Amino acid sequence: MIYIAADHRGFRLKEEIKKWLEIELYEFRDLGATEYERDDDYPKFAIKLGETVTRENARGILICGSGVGASIAANKVSGIRAGLCTSVKQAASARSDDNINILCLSADWVSVKDNQKITETFLKTLFSSEERHIRRINQIKDYETQER
Repeated sequence: MIYIAADHRGFRLKEEIKKWLEIELYEFRDLGATEYERDDDYPKFAIKLGETVTRENARGILICGSGVGASIAANKVSGIRAGLCTSVKQAASARSDDNINILCLSADWVSVKDNQKITETFLKTLFSSEERHIRRINQIKDYETQER
């Protein structure tokens, strides 16, 4: 299951990515926005997506104008490794090396076609499971679970 969400600036791209997911036969669930609302806020969608991805041990796609704000908000959810990817090579590396579980996309600065290619790469690339990458991810997990 792939979960997808976007704010108003990412809404149109989300709808295009959903069409592509359907054509490619991916099972997905849209967590909002369900309609264009000019004054909605990305943290609401990012946190909801992050909590769902963590709870379901799934992957997600999160879209806002720049991709930055959504990425920041999603990464506040424990267990989330959200990465803003603006190229296919970056998406491949983010999945292979960092095992991102949420792909963040920029609706404003990356074309629909390129975002579809980035999404395809995110969905098809496996985590390398190399010891050095596991070690680094575990360091992040350890920090998240520390009592402060």
